[in-house]
Amino acid sequence: MNIEDLQQLCKSLPGVTEDIKWEHDLCFCIGGKMFCVIGLNQTPTSASFKVLDDEFDTLSSRDGFKPAPYVARYKWVLAEDINNLSPAQWNHFVTQSYTLIKDKLPAKIKKELNIS
Repeated sequence: MNIEDLQQLCKSLPGVTEDIKWEHDLCFCIGGKMFCVIGLNQTPTSASFKVLDDEFDTLSSRDGFKPAPYVARYKWVLAEDINNLSPAQWNHFVTQSYTLIKDKLPAKIKKELNIS
């Protein structure tokens, strides 16, 4: 898995926007809310994403993972190297993170983005 593969996966989801925040983080958003953040200035490349409450402790305590700085209280996990997950696992976690964020968007924004 590389940055371009992860970028393509994120952008394949409906209504997704991307931009650079904090000068070196590639952020993917739905309705202005982030669901995946890739660190561009790190070797190895890291990425953060939101997980289910019951997955947070298990995943964040695995080798190569930790609670994401600043957003761990919202159940975000940091993969210290994007190669710590397989493409199938990335597909699962990115799609899940997208859905968790999308589901909390106001109805008006969902309607504007034509997502449900």
